[in-house]
Amino acid sequence: MKYLYFSILLAFLFACTSMQKTANQSSTAAKKAVEDSGKKNVIFILSDDHRYDFMGFMGKVPFLETPNMDRIAKEGAHIKNAFVSTSLCSPSRASILTGQYTHHHAVVDNQSLVPDSAVFFPSYLQKGGYETAYIGKWHMGEHHDDPRPGFDYWASFKGQGNYFNPSMNVNGERVEYKDSSYVSDVLTKYALEFMDNRSKDKPFFMYLSHKAVHADFKPAPRHHGKYANEKITYPPTMFPPGHERATVDTSEYNYKDVPNWVKAQRHSWHGVDYMYHNQIKFDDFYKLYCETLLALDESIGEVLDYLEENGLMENTIVFYMGDNGFSFGEHGLIDKRQAYEESMRVPLLAMGKGFVPAASKVEEVIQNIDIAPTILDLADIETPENMDGASFVPLLKGQDMDWKDTIYYEYFWERPFPQTPTVHAIRTDRYKYIRYHGIWDINELYDLQNDPQEMNNLIRNPEYTKLSEELRNKLFDWIEGTGGGQMLLKRDKGRRFDHRYRGTY
Repeated sequence: MKYLYFSILLAFLFACTSMQKTANQSSTAAKKAVEDSGKKNVIFILSDDHRYDFMGFMGKVPFLETPNMDRIAKEGAHIKNAFVSTSLCSPSRASILTGQYTHHHAVVDNQSLVPDSAVFFPSYLQKGGYETAYIGKWHMGEHHDDPRPGFDYWASFKGQGNYFNPSMNVNGERVEYKDSSYVSDVLTKYALEFMDNRSKDKPFFMYLSHKAVHADFKPAPRHHGKYANEKITYPPTMFPPGHERATVDTSEYNYKDVPNWVKAQRHSWHGVDYMYHNQIKFDDFYKLYCETLLALDESIGEVLDYLEENGLMENTIVFYMGDNGFSFGEHGLIDKRQAYEESMRVPLLAMGKGFVPAASKVEEVIQNIDIAPTILDLADIETPENMDGASFVPLLKGQDMDWKDTIYYEYFWERPFPQTPTVHAIRTDRYKYIRYHGIWDINELYDLQNDPQEMNNLIRNPEYTKLSEELRNKLFDWIEGTGGGQMLLKRDKGRRFDHRYRGTY
C-alpha cells in the first residue's frame, strides 16, 4: 500500500514537472517568436503638467529626487528639446494619439469632443498584430470613461479623476476604490496586471496615462511633507524690477516690453499675485507639486522592475513624456497655455537596451505630433498620410538624419480661462516669435541662445525688424499651408475663472 502511494505521488510530481516544463517551453517559444518578428514591445508613460526641467538629473530643483526618471536618462536617451504643439491637456493628448496638430484633430480645448473621424495610432498597432492597453487619464472632451477604439485592454476614469479613491472603468466594468487608495498606485497595479495577463505570443503596446501632477496637487500620504522645509529659488521674471517681493536681480528684465495681457494676468487665477484666488501660497503650491511627482516616479520604477524581472527589457522600448509644461512664476504666471519655454517644453525620455544608446542625448527638436509616427515605425508600420509628425527612430539610435530645426505652436482662447489670448508661435533653434490674435497688444521675439529665460523681448528693437518679419511670414506659411487658418469656435460652457468676472457665464 505504501509502495502504491509513493508510485502515485511520483507519477503526479512527474506529470506536474512535465506540465511546467511544457508551459515554460511554450512561453519561451512564444517569447522567441515575438523577438524573431523584430517588433518591439512599446510602453508609453504620460504624465500631466510635468515641466521639462523638474527631474532630478536636470538639477533645476536641488532637493527633488526622481531616481527612476534619472535611470531612464542614464540607461537610455534624454530628448532635451521636446515640445508640445499646444500646451493644454486635451489638445496635446489628442495630438499624441493622432499625430496631428490641434487645428487638424479639432480638439481645441478641454471640452471639445474627439471627432468621429479621428483614428488613434494604437488602432494601427492592433492591425499590425499588437495587443494594446490604455490605462489612466483620457480627458479629451468626453467626460465618460467607456473604452475607446484601438485598445484591447481598458482601465480609465472620467475627466480629471481624483487623486484618492478613484472610480475606474475596467474593460466596461465599474470598480470603486476606497481606503484612501492613491490613483498613481492604482494605475500602476493595472499596468502590471495587463503585462502579466497579456498574450505572450504577441508584441504589446501599453499607454500608461497618469493623473499626476495635475493641480490641485495631492501627494501620496507617504510623501506628504517631505519637502516642507526646503527653500525655493524664484525665477528672475517672477517679479518686475522694483517689486516688493523681488528677491533676485531683475535689472536685466525688460518689463516695459512685456505684453499687457501678461502683466494683467499676474493678478488673476493663473498669476502669482492672486493665484487660484489666493486659495494657496506659491511656496506650498511648488512643494506639493514636487511631492506629487514622487509617486509618479515610483510608478515608472515599478514598470521598469517588472520588465527586468520578466526578461522583457531587451525587447521593449519605454518612453516617458509630459502632456504639457507648467510655469512656476516665470513672467509672473503659473499654469500653462502660453508659448513661453516652461509651458510648451516637456520631459521626454526613451529607453531600450541594445536599441537606444545609454546616456545618449537627442538635441533635435521633437514634438508630441512625432510620437505616433515613431511608435508606428518601431512596429514597422508606415506613417499614415494624415499625420503631421514624423518618426525620429534614427535619432533614438544615435544616427544622423534630416530633421526639422523649427517647430510651430498654437493655443486657442478659452472662455473658462479668458486671461490668455489665442497664441501662435514659431521656434527655431535660436529664435522664438510669438503672435497674439484678437487683442491690442505687443507680440514677442526672443533670442533663446543669449536669453534662455526670455527676459528681453526684442520685438521693438529695430535691429530685429527684418527677422521678425521673416519669422511672422514663415509662421503664416505654416498656418496657411496646413489649413490652420479657420477659427474653430466652440459652444460656451462653464464659469470664467477671472476675479473680474467671477460667477458669470
